[in-house]
Amino acid sequence: MEPWTHGTGENGEADRVDGTDRADGVDGVDGPSGTDEAYGTYRTQGAHGAAPGTLFSEPESWSGDAVSWRNRSFLLFDRLPVPLALCDPYGRVLMANPAMAAQWGELPGRLRGRSAMDLFLIPGPGQLHPIGEAVRQGRRSRYPVEVSWSTPTGVERYGELTVDLLGEGSASHPVLLLYLRVRGERPAPAPPAARSGAAEVGEAELRILTLLAGGSTTARIAGEVGLTVDGVNYHLGRMSRRWGVRNRAALVAHAYVTGLLAPGVWPPAPAG
Repeated sequence: MEPWTHGTGENGEADRVDGTDRADGVDGVDGPSGTDEAYGTYRTQGAHGAAPGTLFSEPESWSGDAVSWRNRSFLLFDRLPVPLALCDPYGRVLMANPAMAAQWGELPGRLRGRSAMDLFLIPGPGQLHPIGEAVRQGRRSRYPVEVSWSTPTGVERYGELTVDLLGEGSASHPVLLLYLRVRGERPAPAPPAARSGAAEVGEAELRILTLLAGGSTTARIAGEVGLTVDGVNYHLGRMSRRWGVRNRAALVAHAYVTGLLAPGVWPPAPAG
């Protein structure tokens, strides 16, 4: 897989902490230590009795505070309507929110481990070079990338994918935050016009079809077009595979339907 950067990185995971460790403060319901509002001041009750309303408790309970805030972050990540994903420096998806997964009609867990470069069409690989440099140098910045992708129904969408380097500036454990701005959809291409059958066959094949439609045997067709019997069978087999038909009668029918042979004419003749 082509990395977004040539540096090395770990494919880490961010796992939820479920059960009693998870706080539901986003809905205004107090977590283990309580919260004033959905996004208000976090009240802690540390092992040494930190005063209510202080931001953090004593060091002994910091790990519990971190778990609680991490759970709130995951909950917010899931509920945001903006398509979001976290990736390693090689562009492998570590986690995605439902809004991102919905672009491909998937569940978030099904995007884990997939390459962002497989999900999006990125015109011009040069757009990714600044991201690689930022990861190597530990430079935190935002990099917009023009992308397009196909929905499960085949509709092509386009937009801007912003890549934001997270972390403490370390090139050994960088995490990339991707957020997608959908700009619109391109109209589906018109169905291709029925191609002229004559464009699909050569002169020898057209003569073979004409004689076959008139009831000629393989041996007679071979004599008329200057081929061996095996040569005629070879061309008939090629046309059968090309058009997905099983027998000679279907070959003749296909030749008339696609306009290779002139309708209402006997003996059969190529369409003018």
